[in-house]
Amino acid sequence: MRPRVTALLPERRGRIAVELDGERWRTVPADVAATADALDVLARAGLVDDERFAERRAEALAERGFGDEAILHDLERQGVAAELRGHAVATLGDEAVRARGIVARRGAGPKTARYLAAKGFGEDAIEASLDGSVADDT
Repeated sequence: MRPRVTALLPERRGRIAVELDGERWRTVPADVAATADALDVLARAGLVDDERFAERRAEALAERGFGDEAILHDLERQGVAAELRGHAVATLGDEAVRARGIVARRGAGPKTARYLAAKGFGEDAIEASLDGSVADDT
């Protein structure tokens, strides 16, 4: 796994400390850290990876009980390109399976159906996870 830039911290005399995976890596001139060229260099070095960010963010949100729509919306707010958002969500597997896990913990019923909808699960995933145990008035 390649390291990821986790922070750019201002230092004295116009320099910026670069952290990789939460640990200090190097100190560079501020004008270098602030340019698009610096981002390009970091991306080419594998230190800035939008695809990996999108996948990890999607995984973290799924583990916290969010559905595909909520995850897609979050990734969009984070500035992730549409094709990377779709790919990241596709790597999560079946949304209905994740919804079933929540139903198993919370129990089937209208309250859980509303909860799943609020967490960004799609109608098909909600219906599949509840196996028809909730009336259409959810």
